[in-house]
Amino acid sequence: MTDTYRLAQKTVRISTLFEAPHELCRDYRIAAEGEPDFSVEITPEDIEREREKATRPCSDPYLEILAVYRKIAEKMPAYGTVLVHGSAIAVDGKAYLFTARSGTGKSTHARLWRELLGERAVMVNDDKPLLHIADGRATVFGTPWNGKHRLGANIAVPLKAVCLLTRAEDNIIVPIEKSEAYPELIRQIYRPADPEALRATLSLIDSLTQVVGLYRLGCNMEPEAARVAFESMGGRL
Repeated sequence: MTDTYRLAQKTVRISTLFEAPHELCRDYRIAAEGEPDFSVEITPEDIEREREKATRPCSDPYLEILAVYRKIAEKMPAYGTVLVHGSAIAVDGKAYLFTARSGTGKSTHARLWRELLGERAVMVNDDKPLLHIADGRATVFGTPWNGKHRLGANIAVPLKAVCLLTRAEDNIIVPIEKSEAYPELIRQIYRPADPEALRATLSLIDSLTQVVGLYRLGCNMEPEAARVAFESMGGRL
C-alpha cells in the first residue's frame, strides 16, 4: 500500500504492509505530483524490530505505525526538522511546547491551557510534533502521531517558547539558560541511529535553544498553573 503525504512542508511517499498507517495519516494525504522529497518503505523486518522494542504485546498494524514515524524521524534532520516528544499548543498564533519525561503531565497541563483560554487555544500536537528550525526561527508542525486522545491539527505555527515541565507543590516558572535546557531537549527529541542525521539533530537542538524562549515550570496541575505559565511566558489573558 502506497500513498503520498505532506509533513512539515516535505512530501513523503509511504509504502506499508497494512492499511493502519494510511488511515492514521489521512488528514495529511496529498495528490502525488512529481517525485517526493523522500520515501519510506516498511518491511517485515521493520515490524519485528518494533516488536523487540515494545514493552507490551502489540498488533502488527500498530507496530507498523511506529515503524513509519521512526523512519520519517530518521530522515527529517536532513531537512532542518526534528521530532520531539511533547505537547504543543498555539495561542493567538504563537505556539508553546511543553516537554518532559512520560507521565509528568504534559497533556494535563495543555488541557488546563485550553480550559483557561477557550477558543484562543488550539492543539497543534499532543505527543510527537515536528519542529523546523531555520533562518533564526522555529516552527512547530502537527503530525498524525498526536497521542492517545488524538489531539492535534494539520497546521504550522511559529514557536515562541519551550517549557520543561516538572511536578511541584507550588506553581513556579523561571527562564533558563541554554546549558540547562539542552540536556533535557536531547532526551526528548528523537535521536537518529544514522551518525550524520544525529549530528544534524544535535546542531538543530543547539539552534533551537537560541531562537525561542526557554523556561522550566514546576506545577501542581491545578488550574492556576496554566495562568502562571501563560502570563510568565508573555501571554495576556
